[in-house]
Amino acid sequence: MAETWDEQQLTADGFERVYVDLEWCDGPRKGLAVVDGAPHYFEGLDHDHADEADAYFVWPASYVAVAMEREQWAVFARWNDRHEAGTAEPGSHPGSGGIDVRYDELDLLLAPYRHAPWPSAATCTA
Repeated sequence: MAETWDEQQLTADGFERVYVDLEWCDGPRKGLAVVDGAPHYFEGLDHDHADEADAYFVWPASYVAVAMEREQWAVFARWNDRHEAGTAEPGSHPGSGGIDVRYDELDLLLAPYRHAPWPSAATCTA
């Protein structure tokens, strides 16, 4: 049976909001989340299935970037609803390029924000 999560309890336990998962592989690898009360991009340093906590580079995200990320996520979420309902056309994923003009435009606008300022300006956190 799937467990449901209460956002208030998770926050009280020290968890913070994730705005967007940009990459997921056995856990979050890349995305946009709240870190110490402010939006930050994050990117996993490595992925080795070890028992120790994952380490991430994090760097601040502007509120403009957050708004664009959320807009792009909404485009994906609408497609995902259709996909799960079985009504999405094959090959219609907006991330495929050439499918949704605004999604593609947001990809271009977001590209500079999504790159970590490697390596010296980024902060490593576990």
